[in-house]
Amino acid sequence: MLNKELKNTSVNLSGVILDNPVIPASGTFGYGQEFARLYDLNILGSISFKGTTLEPRFGNPQPRIAECPGGLINSVGLQNPGLEKVISEELPALGRIYKKPLIANISGFSIDEYVKCAEAMDRQKQVGIIEVNVSCPNVHNGGMAYGVDPKSAAEVTNAVRKATKKPLYIKLSPNVTDITEIAKACESAGADGLSLINTMLGMRIDIKSRSPVIANKMGGLSGPAIFPIAVRMVYQVAKAVKLPIIGMGGISSAKDVIEMMMAGATATQVGAANLVNPMICRDIIEELPVLMDKLKINRLEEIIGIVQ
Repeated sequence: MLNKELKNTSVNLSGVILDNPVIPASGTFGYGQEFARLYDLNILGSISFKGTTLEPRFGNPQPRIAECPGGLINSVGLQNPGLEKVISEELPALGRIYKKPLIANISGFSIDEYVKCAEAMDRQKQVGIIEVNVSCPNVHNGGMAYGVDPKSAAEVTNAVRKATKKPLYIKLSPNVTDITEIAKACESAGADGLSLINTMLGMRIDIKSRSPVIANKMGGLSGPAIFPIAVRMVYQVAKAVKLPIIGMGGISSAKDVIEMMMAGATATQVGAANLVNPMICRDIIEELPVLMDKLKINRLEEIIGIVQ
């Protein structure tokens, strides 16, 4: 019988120690309330809570979701109650059920908005890491506009770096020609780590109505279909920079977590799979030591970036 206690699943993200590398991704887990009715959230390595903007956002018009083979396309558009309400209501409520450091995912439509969100999150004791989203494909004049150009990504990173002393992770877009150039620009500008990949820009057309399925026409493709792309990009970025990486994109099993870590990720985020199976993060955490035993892995940290 496997003694799970002999398997060390802990990882270190810029001084923030996680019991395991499994983190629900921003936008797929809300603020944890619904999932807390299903299992004890404290088994999670951390939680990247729903992306926060300075002002409340209703999001994009509906329909916002389009199913497709191997995943789904979403165009939610950063719907959230805004910085003030997140800090005054959502974080205290989450703090009553989750006792570990959180990852605060922030976004903005100007550098000033990013800075204000970072300054506010810096003051929250619950927040262990600030994750800056420069890669959302579902909004106009913001989000991905900063993440597809090395200079713009560096400007955001540099500005937010001055606004917080907490570990700073930049969430990168896969919708670029060379993701390593963006990664190196963020590293030079002071990032402590990187999160990748965000969703890939996709589209579906209703052939009966001869119009786009999504009201916004295009949206972010997530799910198993993008997993091989995510592994490739994590591998490339891990070879290009000396920063820890949170890998994500189509992860839905303990095997996927191991594969992503071997490519170079220190931790992982689970996104679309939460929408398919709300117990998926719990299941992966339970599967990890069993799979580690089969693969003769005693410490997860020993496999990070092991593939040459």
